[in-house]
Amino acid sequence: WPRRARDILAAVTLGELARRLECPVEGDSAIEIHRVAKIETAGPGDLTFLANPKYASALASTRASAVIAAAGVTGAPCAVIRSATPYLTFARAAQALAPDRRPEPGVHPQAWVAADATVDPTASIGPFVAIGAGARIGARTIIHPHAVIGADSVIGPDCLVHAHVSIREGCTLGARVVVQNGAVIGSDGYGFAQRPDGTHEKIPQTAPVVIEDDVEIGANTTIDRPAVGETRIKSGTKIDNLVQIAHGVVLGRNVLLAAQVGIAGSTVIGDSVTFGGQVGVGGHLTIGDRVKAVGQSGITNSVDADQFVSGYPAIPNNEWRRSSAVFRKLPEMRRQLKALEARLQKIEETDN
Repeated sequence: WPRRARDILAAVTLGELARRLECPVEGDSAIEIHRVAKIETAGPGDLTFLANPKYASALASTRASAVIAAAGVTGAPCAVIRSATPYLTFARAAQALAPDRRPEPGVHPQAWVAADATVDPTASIGPFVAIGAGARIGARTIIHPHAVIGADSVIGPDCLVHAHVSIREGCTLGARVVVQNGAVIGSDGYGFAQRPDGTHEKIPQTAPVVIEDDVEIGANTTIDRPAVGETRIKSGTKIDNLVQIAHGVVLGRNVLLAAQVGIAGSTVIGDSVTFGGQVGVGGHLTIGDRVKAVGQSGITNSVDADQFVSGYPAIPNNEWRRSSAVFRKLPEMRRQLKALEARLQKIEETDN
């Protein structure tokens, strides 16, 4: 698959990088920077960062050529890029230093594109991609090998669809959507009606999945289509690997879902919600804006906005922590209770 020549970024001076990041430099701005690295393992030519105070002790011994740090951080043995948000600045530096592996525009001769599909001439379609009838692929979008784009699906501009992704018929992706390897968008929702004899009749799942702008979908994640209405993932949401989003779910803006989260059908998730790994959410619930749930929590009831919940069934985090502390003491409390019961019995026997 033809590729642009610039697979490895030439070195950039620290001063030029800082200019792109719109941050001031303290130290030698002529140092060449080749890549980003962890503070403990960085070496000459590397840029690192300090955002978490627990790594402050590693700063004095870092071998990096430069570090991104907040105002007031001292003791760096190298040049410093000052930033009020070191981690965000590090992310932008990593983007600036990332290799450019964008393939050349065009459709690979081993791809199959339906005669009435529309592919923007600036898009890149890899080998063994299949694009169904009536589908539309936007400007500068990249579709890697073995991806399948269903009939009448729409993929907006500047999207990145990795290998072995399936985007089923009639689904829509907005702009700048990233879909990691093996994800499935628009698989059938889990819908069956029970017959009088106890067997089950499948309910056709024909409504669309809509993915808005700037969403990222992790590897092997599945997002189901419903029978009616739509499943919608709103703009800015980031979904980790191995997440299951059932039919008719609505995810709000800027939601963060860690790996192995499962959300049952027709649940509505508000904006800026954060779920740790393996959080499970029941069906037909409403989760308010900015709710946070600790990993492995089980949410069985609707949750109001701005709550921080834990456990199963999920309750406010402070209550869960107190309950957990008591739970660990239950065996000893049981022994104490048995001893008290024995003493009480002896007192009663003596009184009688």
